[in-house]
Order: sequence, then structure tokens, then C-alpha cells
Amino acid sequence: MLVPFDQLPENSRVWVYQSNRALTVDELDFIKNTANIFLKQWTAHGSDLQAGLAIPYDRFLVIGLNESVHAASGCSIDASVRFIQDLEIKLDIVLLDKMNVTYRTKNNIEYIPLKDFRKKAQKKELNPDVIVFNNLVLDKREYESLWEVPATSSWHARYF
Repeated sequence: MLVPFDQLPENSRVWVYQSNRALTVDELDFIKNTANIFLKQWTAHGSDLQAGLAIPYDRFLVIGLNESVHAASGCSIDASVRFIQDLEIKLDIVLLDKMNVTYRTKNNIEYIPLKDFRKKAQKKELNPDVIVFNNLVLDKREYESLWEVPATSSWHARYF
């Protein structure tokens, strides 16, 4: 069951997928349309899942699931991963590679391999207060308060 992302409760589970590049208007429309279809029919053990999608900065896909209505199952999570994999293929983007870091400098969003981020941090090419996107947030509450944080306030702090 599709609901607007902003109407999901704070304890809703979230999955954050970062794109290796900004998405075009046509790609955003495609994602919104296909996500609407997927989320309307997303189920766990035959029960509808109440879920929504956000696409911040035209490069992150955030799926939220109200688990107080019905929790995800292994099969439903697998279905969502297949949905994301299908988007990767159709749009020639990277969404599932967790070995990359996305961070913001001024008004630019940068996406680099984790090893390069570590090197930049060690060489002091990045400020420890650089804003990073902590895609390991678990629920909507964390997403809203801990997703965009200074590197020193996230797991990225170990590199400074």
C-alpha cells in the first residue's frame, strides 16, 4: 500500500540507496512511476506493506516501511532489492554498492569510493565537519536527524 513518505510514522524502517550520479528529470519520473507500481503491490506473506518513497537531492532513493502495520519478511526484502537491481540495469546507475561515500561540499554532492574518502581524510583534504550521508540509518526518525551529519558524528569519524 503506497503512502506519501512524509506520512509514514517516525518508527518506520528505512533503506537508503545512493546513486553514483544525479538523476535526470526523465529518470526521476521513471523511478517514481515504477516505485509507485512496486510499492502498491509490495507484500509480505500475502499482506500489503505500507510504504513510501523519497528521492532527496535527485540522487538518493529512500524506501520507508511502516512496520507497525506489517513487518517486512525475507522474501519482501528480496523483492525490494530486485526492484533496486532492476533500476540499476534500466538506468545504468549504481545504487547497491555500499563501498562508496557520498558527502557534500558547499553546494556539490560528491560520490567517491570509501578508500578514496579515507585517503582524503588522512591527507586533510576533507574537513572532519564535512557533511556526509549516513546511509546506515535504521528508521525514519534516524533518517530525519542522523542521515546528513558532520563526518565526526557518524561512522565516518574513524577516518579523521
